[in-house]
Amino acid sequence: MTTRHLIGLVTGILILSILVPVGLSLWLAYRQVETKFFAELDSYTSRVALRTERVGEQAKKALRKIETFQGEPCGEEHLLEMRRLSYSYRYIQEVLYLKGNVPQCSSLEKKSRAVAFPPPMKITQDGYRAWLTTENDLGIQQFMAALGSEHYVVMVDPGTFIDVVPFGSWPIDVAIIGADKNRIVTSSGRLPTDILQNLQQDNDTFHLQKEGVIYNARPFPELGITVVSWASTLPLQKIWHRQALIWLPAGILIGLLTAAFVLRILRRLQSPHHQLQEAIQRREIKVYYQPIISLRTGKVVGAEALARWPQSDGSFLSPEIFVALAQQTGLTTPLTRLIIESVFDDLGKWLHHHPEQHISINLEADNLTSETLPGLLSRKVNHWQIKPSQIALELTERAFADPKTSGPFIAKYRKAGHSIYIDDFGTGYSSLSYLQDLDVDILKIDKSFVDALEYNNVTPHIIEIAKTLKLEMVAEGIETKNQEDWLRQHGVQYGQGWLYSKALPKAEFILWSEKRL
Repeated sequence: MTTRHLIGLVTGILILSILVPVGLSLWLAYRQVETKFFAELDSYTSRVALRTERVGEQAKKALRKIETFQGEPCGEEHLLEMRRLSYSYRYIQEVLYLKGNVPQCSSLEKKSRAVAFPPPMKITQDGYRAWLTTENDLGIQQFMAALGSEHYVVMVDPGTFIDVVPFGSWPIDVAIIGADKNRIVTSSGRLPTDILQNLQQDNDTFHLQKEGVIYNARPFPELGITVVSWASTLPLQKIWHRQALIWLPAGILIGLLTAAFVLRILRRLQSPHHQLQEAIQRREIKVYYQPIISLRTGKVVGAEALARWPQSDGSFLSPEIFVALAQQTGLTTPLTRLIIESVFDDLGKWLHHHPEQHISINLEADNLTSETLPGLLSRKVNHWQIKPSQIALELTERAFADPKTSGPFIAKYRKAGHSIYIDDFGTGYSSLSYLQDLDVDILKIDKSFVDALEYNNVTPHIIEIAKTLKLEMVAEGIETKNQEDWLRQHGVQYGQGWLYSKALPKAEFILWSEKRL
């Protein structure tokens, strides 16, 4: 072997020793990106499938419940029960009572104008009838999924099947295809005709890649539909092309930087701040409602909205922990925004039908100066056509610490029609000083003062202060009849606590309240 050949061999080995690891890392990077792409598409399809199954199970549950009704068909109690059902079940749009396949009445109409239902497109294994229909009491030309039992049919908007937000790195579209495989019931994007033709020839799940797009199809025979999801592979190709053009030293450097960056991201993903941020983005934090009762009449007058963060083990993280974390990490406004949106999503329709009821929402000190929350409240109030007074705002004493700063913002909320509560009165800053300077409506007596009624002489003074300033009062944490009697005798108008009810999720609160209106 000549020196020239040896130099060439060594040079080649040196080049290969550098290029092979880099090439291998690029190939692995490509495979990782490709694997993630397919995993996210499969995950999204599974989530849409889970949503579809959940909607179907909820429809069956609603039918089983309404079939137990024993009263007069289409009577007032019957109509009320059907309306309660549509309120209580998130995905149910309408409940119809049938006689001989002909709608007689519904949760929307006392006398139904819909025509007779045709033979079902599908009968499920457990005996439910399924249709895709545009028939409804409102005359709206829109496909609805209908599931029927012996005497009832529930209507479900097919759009709820695909109302699933993708959390991946690529845009994903999804469509619902009718049982005849010729009709797109609802879709988030344009589904090519040839893919629809493939569906007509194949009744099973299939995975297809065509012209730079991956398609997943999954049939749901019980509901007579097929779910198709798809996404472009173009982002994957672009990432690969950029990686392939990187020269060797830059590739090594970027590999090291990427490792450090990934480590940083992983640490961040494990931080409490990111977990709370993700919980807010995924709307995992739920709102429960603790009823507020008139101590004079014993009837419900509203509720306080309370945030709850469910954990994977079925427990709830204390609001004292995650609200404090939100304050420390600048997430107070996103958290409050989520709570406000949840209140209107849960009870907007209910408040519209019960204008005498109200919901109180807690605002932290950081929320008081927010420029976005007043507009959000205004839009939601107008959308649901309710009175601004039906949404009260509870502020802790810390929010009142500087009346010169907080006063104009409080005045703005009151001018918009919202009542202002002072929450946990007497437990924080000097209260008398700001009560003289701020215009508020209701004072909430903290649970600690209610617990100490028998041996603490502070509570009567708090009540007298409120009476002098002509403020109404809500006593928190009422747990015994003696506490209720004492508070009523001393002029406290409203109360909340475990004597009446713990904080309830939306459906349970509506059912509880309907019995006590």
